[in-house]
Amino acid sequence: MKQQTEPMGRNDALRAARLRRGWRTIESAAAALQAHGQHLLDDPHFTVSARTWRRWEGGRPGWPAEETAFVIHDALGRWPEDLGFTPPPGWIRPEHHEEEQVDRRAFVSVTAAALVAGPTASQHVDPALIGYFQEQLEGHYRADMFLGPHDLIGTVSAQYQLIDKLIRSARGETRHGLLRVGAAYAALVGWLYQDAGDMDGAAFWRGVTQEMAMRSRDPHLIGYSLVNQAQVRTDLGDGHAVVDLCEAALDGGLLLPKVRIMAMQQQAHGASLTGDRTAVDRLIDQADSLLSQVDDDLPWGNACRRTPGYLEVQRATCYGRLGLGQEAGALWTQVLGIVPETARRDRGVYMARHAIAAAHARDPDQAVEIARHVARVAVETRSARMARELRGLERVMRPWQDAPIGQELGEVLAPVARRG
Repeated sequence: MKQQTEPMGRNDALRAARLRRGWRTIESAAAALQAHGQHLLDDPHFTVSARTWRRWEGGRPGWPAEETAFVIHDALGRWPEDLGFTPPPGWIRPEHHEEEQVDRRAFVSVTAAALVAGPTASQHVDPALIGYFQEQLEGHYRADMFLGPHDLIGTVSAQYQLIDKLIRSARGETRHGLLRVGAAYAALVGWLYQDAGDMDGAAFWRGVTQEMAMRSRDPHLIGYSLVNQAQVRTDLGDGHAVVDLCEAALDGGLLLPKVRIMAMQQQAHGASLTGDRTAVDRLIDQADSLLSQVDDDLPWGNACRRTPGYLEVQRATCYGRLGLGQEAGALWTQVLGIVPETARRDRGVYMARHAIAAAHARDPDQAVEIARHVARVAVETRSARMARELRGLERVMRPWQDAPIGQELGEVLAPVARRG
């Protein structure tokens, strides 16, 4: 009887991992994993049948036994939930148990900065402190470009805690000024969590930002806080929520040009998630017409002035989501020509998106060549954003997963997967 060499199901993730490992057939994969498990567990009775593997590559792979999950991870370098299996309720991969406890303690410690209970001792608050914190904030923005989120979250959140303490004693315009700068600090902490890939922490701090903005009664900050909420929804893939939040921000009266630009470009991201290319171009073009009017001296929300090619970055990102490979690729080439080499994390994210555009444009060789550089930067900078973009590249490259170029991509991305 002729052996079946192709899976009958739809678990492409496991199939791709099998082929990267060099196991060309289901039968050879089952035999290899069985041998691996017998050696790893020192158990000659450990078995994996071709029938079992065939079910795993089907549409409903279920979940392997606990010891089999360990063997799969050791053999393929990924836990089953990353290979198309459905984890049971409460499953926590063993390597994350200790890490989760550390992360949870850090999260509780940092979020406690926003949840200090009860009154604090009254003290005199000099209005000059507002300017001091604003100057520090600009320094944090610059440091983020070079250090990344992990080294800044504690520092920025500690300063937020001090600002919150001062707000409780301040009066009049000094209090409102500290509320405004406190909202900006909370927004930065939210972004740092989002950049680190912790969406729970990001959503929490975006909520703190909105509360502080509302308390300040500053319409521009309130609009800014809504855009911050929309950024989280963009990363969650909820295009309709992004559009709703940005429309709410733009309904807020005569906003500063900077805030309107932020809301319009973020709404364009929402439109790209819902497949509306016409709205993407309209919103980015409207935002572009306002750039020359940005002249405020506020310390927050200045990415449109600080980021080279800011709006073209947004347009290229939206085009990439829409699968417009050639158009996105041309824009990324333009953007990468003006982004400085010192902005390593931003360049890495943009290059990863460029690689995705190349794959959409049916140029897998270019995609893998770009990914080779990005993978090194992702490992060195511990950037969750870059790792997320590279996972997106893997999905777009699935048509080539059986070809040598697909296997080469698996080798290129292996160090990033091991970090994940």
